[in-house]
Amino acid sequence: MDYKYLGRTGLKVSTLCLGTMQFGWTADENLSYQILSRAYEAGINFIDTADIYSRWVQDNPGGVAETIIGRWMKRSGIPRHQLVIATKVRGRMGDGPNDEGLSRGHILKAVEDSLRRLDTDYIDLYQTHWFDENTPIEETLRALDDLVKQGKVRYLGCSNYPAWRLTESEWTARSLGLARFDSLQPHYSLVHRAEFERELAEVCRKYGIGVIPYSPLGGGFLTGKYRRDQAPESARARGANRFFTEKNWQLLDLMETIAHQRGDCSISQIALAWLMADPLITSPIIGPRSLEQLVDNLGAVNLHLSEDEKIKLDEASSWRD
Repeated sequence: MDYKYLGRTGLKVSTLCLGTMQFGWTADENLSYQILSRAYEAGINFIDTADIYSRWVQDNPGGVAETIIGRWMKRSGIPRHQLVIATKVRGRMGDGPNDEGLSRGHILKAVEDSLRRLDTDYIDLYQTHWFDENTPIEETLRALDDLVKQGKVRYLGCSNYPAWRLTESEWTARSLGLARFDSLQPHYSLVHRAEFERELAEVCRKYGIGVIPYSPLGGGFLTGKYRRDQAPESARARGANRFFTEKNWQLLDLMETIAHQRGDCSISQIALAWLMADPLITSPIIGPRSLEQLVDNLGAVNLHLSEDEKIKLDEASSWRD
């Protein structure tokens, strides 16, 4: 496993980040423990979660993934300083009017709840899950800055921010002398490039913001499990059908050809390797639901695309056509 600095910080994280959205949902607690342990054994020290995981499931109160991670850390005996734990705040965690958002009140309550569920004294990377148009950025950043000063949070990040809001956050933190966002979690993959590349990429490059993309496999499309003549059979597959275009089928054909020529890799490994080949990318977030998926994803770590392969993939997936 390789490690990179998170943006312009001195914090080193593994070049793959273990996402835990499936924990307590499609992966039960025992399987989640196995995935966490296998990932750590492979050198992954970076674990990403969120307080709302998996509140969308019936009878799930949220916070389940955080709780599983906390129990695993205690059970595994791994020294806390060897792990980089990232979680998020913003989503609805109750029925009251102040049980969501990025207000000072909600942030200060949410962080205590996350610390309790994770059974830890501090959170390495605390991220705003998406922006809150109803709360001034100054209020959000002052609350987060207080958490950094108190030692409850060590670094700050954000997710799903458009370029202008990310820039506003950077300038506000600078002008007020507050802790700033050191990372961005964008939706980014070979089949979803424009959202990040159009403006966000340059903002991250300019201000030294680490990039930890989520959904790097395009909701499963970039694993090769969907085909032109195969109708989606599940809700998850139907969610991926937005990528069912002739251009993307041709991209998949190219990825399959590259994988076949190499002889020892999968389509999903090609997709992850494409992201990892970009110096701007810190650590793609993988979200395995099984040990088999995890092992496959780990195979991308030592897969280095040739310049010709990278160019072909760039051209086949370009949004500037």
